[in-house]
Amino acid sequence: MKKKAEIYRMVTPDHLCPWGVKALDLLKRHHFEVKDHHLTSMEENKRYKEENRVDETPQIFIEGKHLGGYDALREHLGLSPDPQEGETYQPVLAIFAVTFLMALSTTWLTLGSLSLIRVAELFIAFSMCALGIQKLQDLKGYATGFVQYDLVAQRYVPYAYVYAVIEAGGGILMIGGLFTWVVAPIVLIASSIGAVSIFKAVYLEKRDLKCACVGGDSSVPLGFISLTENLLMMAMAIWMLTQAA
Repeated sequence: MKKKAEIYRMVTPDHLCPWGVKALDLLKRHHFEVKDHHLTSMEENKRYKEENRVDETPQIFIEGKHLGGYDALREHLGLSPDPQEGETYQPVLAIFAVTFLMALSTTWLTLGSLSLIRVAELFIAFSMCALGIQKLQDLKGYATGFVQYDLVAQRYVPYAYVYAVIEAGGGILMIGGLFTWVVAPIVLIASSIGAVSIFKAVYLEKRDLKCACVGGDSSVPLGFISLTENLLMMAMAIWMLTQAA
């Protein structure tokens, strides 16, 4: 026999509460028989909260007992908070996973085989482009995080913006092997500075910082993954130079 639940959520012609939608979905996926009550106007929503002395909607009841809002429901079901709280490497790992698969599919399309060298080249170049996009979409927010640890940006803030362009532009040109003798040395210098800056901040000074690698308002901790980003860029630049020699 299914457990019974009731939910009071805001559903108006102008606004559909996303937390209400997600709460309803959770209840259904956990096999509750749900009675869905719609609060169809801002006034009705406000009145419901005042009458029931709650600060938010949706509000959920399980087997007639008041549970609370969306967060309380997730906790009741043994689920992690939404949105995720605290530090996470998920944004960077997601980028690396997608760019690696892009490198595989592109190599197969162009060569008809999976050349490990070409896969590695494209993986690094695609990753540079993707990470550069993350920085370029909010340059000011990204720069605020970058200047906290980058040795050059601490002395000359506009370098933070230059670094984002170097990363994205370098990746684009490296995909096609264009202007190698200009691009590769610039990328090598910028990524070397980045690697030294991160090593100093994290491993020598033991500072607890967020990485600006995925742009502003990052929840990614500065550390090994961030250092790896710069080391991959250094390796790519050196490899391109040896291939062009």
